[in-house]
Amino acid sequence: MNSPREKLALHGGPKTIRTPFKRYNPLGAEEVAAAKAVVESGVLSQFLGRWGEDFYGGPKVREFEQACARYFGVKRAITVNSWTSGLIAAVGALGIEPGDEIIVSPWTMCASATAILHWNAIPVFADIEPETFCLDPRSVEACITPHTKAIMAVDICGHSADLDALRAIADRHGLKIISDTAQAPGALYKGRYAGTLADIGGYSLNYHKHIHTGEGGILVTNDEELAERLCLIRNHAEAVVADKGVTDLTNMIGHNFRLGEIECAIGIEQLKKLKPLVATRQHAAARLTAGLATLPGLRLPVTKPDCTHVYYMYQMILDIARLGVPKAQIFAALKAEGVEGLGITFANIHLLPVFQKKQAYGRHGFPWSSDICKREVSYQKGICPVAEGLQDETYLGFQTCLHTMHDDEVDLMIAAFHKVWGQLDTLRA
Repeated sequence: MNSPREKLALHGGPKTIRTPFKRYNPLGAEEVAAAKAVVESGVLSQFLGRWGEDFYGGPKVREFEQACARYFGVKRAITVNSWTSGLIAAVGALGIEPGDEIIVSPWTMCASATAILHWNAIPVFADIEPETFCLDPRSVEACITPHTKAIMAVDICGHSADLDALRAIADRHGLKIISDTAQAPGALYKGRYAGTLADIGGYSLNYHKHIHTGEGGILVTNDEELAERLCLIRNHAEAVVADKGVTDLTNMIGHNFRLGEIECAIGIEQLKKLKPLVATRQHAAARLTAGLATLPGLRLPVTKPDCTHVYYMYQMILDIARLGVPKAQIFAALKAEGVEGLGITFANIHLLPVFQKKQAYGRHGFPWSSDICKREVSYQKGICPVAEGLQDETYLGFQTCLHTMHDDEVDLMIAAFHKVWGQLDTLRA
């Protein structure tokens, strides 16, 4: 450890971390060989946007989907070219109508809410739990109106939302649930994989997720009808429904959300590594927790009983009153010591311009200004006090997703924190 009185790098002292941490890269020889085999086959995609055998894609797409269904214990898995595409498909597959309301978290990536807007539905933001930063069921209940049709539960940073409580609410009010489990593949909720307890769930395959194919996503469901609707939205539904014999044309506006053969070949190999990759992040998080546990005024990540955490991010809370130092100063001091990947990656998305100005499509405030929006929905600051307080005052997150996090790197990070905490008096001054 550094001497507690060593001069902070912020004030001209030596940096604790002088070499940037190694970028996270779970790809190896297996993925190289798999991609090479696809290239040599000449079949980079086999999708056709019409009804027939190739409507469902080529051999690697199907193999990857079957492997995902087996792994996560669901009836169907459907690949898409991004998780944003997956969320759009999920909302559409539920039969959401223009003007319907879907409750969503403000503490997430913006695609969780814009996927709702895509179908001219109305996002309604409920607040989050102060422990896990997932949707607070009590706030969800308070947000329900006669126009609410679904809940989008975001398993943020690697920890599942409280699906039992959310399911009870959904069942009482006749609602559907989407699990946005982009950041938590492999996390467990009461013995089952997060993302599999909703009507539709799924995971991101973006380059900094636990397993990745560069870009991509995996939708999971136990409902065969929903699975087919997801496939239709993925692949030019409007050109397929007649020959497929589909009579419910609700939201059958299709897209090209198709994932290629190379990505799926890589995904097959990546899926085999998910458990050890998750274990690596859990090991790094446990080492961080042991090393930071004695620092006053710093709350470390919380894992609820019967859940596991896969640590897409390592989430900390500052007790500013106890520390006597604003978050911005602590952030600056840690950054000066060489700690990369600090900060908030989730703005309170209800405060983004699209919601503050209520302007999504065109220049005149559609859909909020139209007759399809059935009531005035507030996005003003103050509607989500827990999420807003985190962003404004107390949240300090570290993006474990960006780094390999070997033991020596974790130890350097611990040393940087101890050095800054040892000089809090100079920061106060």
